[in-house]
Amino acid sequence: MTPRHHILTVVLEDYYHLSPFKGLIDRALWHRFERRLEIGTLRTLALLDEFGVRATFFVLGWVAETAPELVREVVKRGHEVASKGFDHRSIREMSPALFWEDVHRSREALVRATGQSVLGYRVADRWLGSGDLWALDVLVEAGYRYDSSIKPLFRTFAKEPWRRFIHRHQGRSGSIWEVPVSSAEVMGLHIPVAGGNYFRQFPRPLVRQAIADWDQNVAAPFVMYFHTWELDPEQPRISSASVAATMRQYRNLRRMEPMIREYLSKYSFHGVADHLGLKHEAGLLPAEETALPTRIIPLEAGVQDSRTTVSIVVPCYNEELALRYLSNTLREVEEVLEPSYRVEFIFVDDGSQDQSCQMLQHLFGGKPNAVIVRCERNRGVTAAIMTGIHAASSEIVCSIDCDCTYDPRELRQMIPLLTTGVDLVTASPYHPLGAVRNVPPWRRFLSQAASTLYRRLSHQKIHTYTSCFRVYRRKALLELDIREPGFLGMAEIIGKLDLRGGSVAEYPTTLEARMLGRSKMKMVQTIVGHFGLMGRLAWLRLNRPQKPASPERWV
Repeated sequence: MTPRHHILTVVLEDYYHLSPFKGLIDRALWHRFERRLEIGTLRTLALLDEFGVRATFFVLGWVAETAPELVREVVKRGHEVASKGFDHRSIREMSPALFWEDVHRSREALVRATGQSVLGYRVADRWLGSGDLWALDVLVEAGYRYDSSIKPLFRTFAKEPWRRFIHRHQGRSGSIWEVPVSSAEVMGLHIPVAGGNYFRQFPRPLVRQAIADWDQNVAAPFVMYFHTWELDPEQPRISSASVAATMRQYRNLRRMEPMIREYLSKYSFHGVADHLGLKHEAGLLPAEETALPTRIIPLEAGVQDSRTTVSIVVPCYNEELALRYLSNTLREVEEVLEPSYRVEFIFVDDGSQDQSCQMLQHLFGGKPNAVIVRCERNRGVTAAIMTGIHAASSEIVCSIDCDCTYDPRELRQMIPLLTTGVDLVTASPYHPLGAVRNVPPWRRFLSQAASTLYRRLSHQKIHTYTSCFRVYRRKALLELDIREPGFLGMAEIIGKLDLRGGSVAEYPTTLEARMLGRSKMKMVQTIVGHFGLMGRLAWLRLNRPQKPASPERWV
C-alpha cells in the first residue's frame, strides 16, 4: 500500500524580512543587516536530507537576486522553488497592476537563479481573505499553476468550507489550484495549527493532537510550513520591536527543530508540485554560477589625488551585536563619499566588556584606511569621540553613531556645510524639516526638551543639541575644554563653541529607532546632568571666558 503523503512547504527568508518588523526596517536597508540566510537554509536542507523529504521552498525574488547560489542549492538537493513575491509586500499594498509586476519580477529572478520554471506562489505578507481572491485571477493570467496563500482563520471562509482544503479555484481568467495551509476546526471556528508561529506559540500537545486528528480523519493532505530563520535561534534580536513582535519572532525558537523533526519522523511529506503531479520545465536560462570580478583601475603614475581627506570617528561600547550592520553600512558610506573624499575610519572601542574589540579587529583590522583605538576603561561617548578626533589625520572630522540611527550616507550633504566660518555641522531631527521614527517617547521627549532649553541659553539658534552625528573642524574642537565624557558632552561641545564665538550649522535629517543592541543612556542621570550642565554654561557666560583645552584629557 502506498503511504499517505502530506505537504511540506518552507519559506526561505531572513529574520529582517518579516511582517512584525515592517514599520521598523525599511526594505532599502535590508542589505545592511547581517545575512543569515545560509545558516537557517542549510540547517533546513540537512534536516530534510536526513528524513529523505522533498519540499516546496517559497522564496522571495530579492533573495534569488541576493543569494542565487543558495537558491540553486535548494534545487540541487531536489526541492521545488516557488515564488513568495519579490520583496515581502502584502497584496493590500499593491494594485492589480503592481501585483502583476511583482509576480512577474519575482518569477524572473527565480528563473535566473535556478534555470527552471516556477509554478507556485504564496503571498509574502498576510494571507488572502475573502476580499482578496482577485489576486488568484492575476496569478492565472501570469501563468502560475497553483497558489498557497489562503489560511482559514475563525470564520473567514465559513460560507465556503471547501476552501479549507486543496481545491480548484475558478476565476474570470481560468482556474488555478489553491493549496491552503491547514487548520483545526474548534466549535465551528478554524484555528491555524499548520506551522510557523503557531507551532511555537501553541502548547505542543495541542499541535501534536491536531495533526494526528487531521491525519486520521481528513482525506486531504495536511499542509505544513515553517521558515528557515526559525532554525536559527542565534539570530540577532531587533531591540526596538514591540513586545508582541518580539514574542511572535523569538518565542520558543529552540523548540522548533525538535518539533519539525518529530513530525518528519511520524508522517510522510512531499512538495506541492509533486502532490499535484506538476512538472517543471528545465533549461529555461543558464543558472548564473559566479559574478564577474570587479576590475580595479589604479591611478596612473604621477596623477595627483586631489580629494579632501575626511576622518569618520565611530565610538563603540558593547556594540558586538551592531557591528556587522555597521560594517555593511560603512561600505555604502565609502561608495557615496569616494568620488569627492579620501575616507579614514577611526573606531574607538570605549572599554567594551563584550566581544566588540575582537569583532572590530575581524571586520576592519585589515582595512588600510581604518584605525582601531582601544580604551582600557569606559568613559563615555563624548570622550570616545574626542579620542578619535585627536587620532584623526584630517582637519574635517565626522562622528557617527555605531548603531546607525542616523543614516551616515548623509555625510555627503553635511560635509559641504562646513564652510569657512563654520566650526560644526550637526544632524537635526528636531528641525522643522527633520523627522523622528519609532524612537521611544521618553528618549524623544528628553532630547527635544533639552535642545529647547539649550537653545534659550545659546546664541546658536539650532533645534538639536544632543546628536552624535556631526561634522567638526578639528582645530576648533581641540581648543575646547570639554568636561562631560558621556552623552552630556555632545551638548557641552556646542555650548563651549558658542562661548568662544564659534558657529554651528544644522542639517535636517531623520532619527530612526535603534535596531540592534541596547541604548547606554540612563534617563534619570541624564536629565539631572543636563540641568547641571545648563547651569554651568549659564554661569560661564556670565562670569568668565572659556579656557583653552587640555590636550591630554582625551588622549
